[in-house]
Amino acid sequence: MQIEIITPDATLFAGEATYVFLPGSDGSLGVMNNHAPLISSLKKGTLRVKDGSGKEITFDVNGGTVEVLNNKVVVLAE
Repeated sequence: MQIEIITPDATLFAGEATYVFLPGSDGSLGVMNNHAPLISSLKKGTLRVKDGSGKEITFDVNGGTVEVLNNKVVVLAE
């Protein structure tokens, strides 16, 4: 699936991922290929992305919003 992590200042990550872990405001979220459509707010925490090679990359976020649709994840992070 494609993932983009965008802040007001820059794009932190854009590329392929096999798994994304998100600190949702109502609880943690895990997203894999073919996930159901979803829009959620995020709370302060650590966002983890497992890329195509299996390497895990982490990003600290102070909140934001995530949209999951058609194997694409877009994170608008603070």
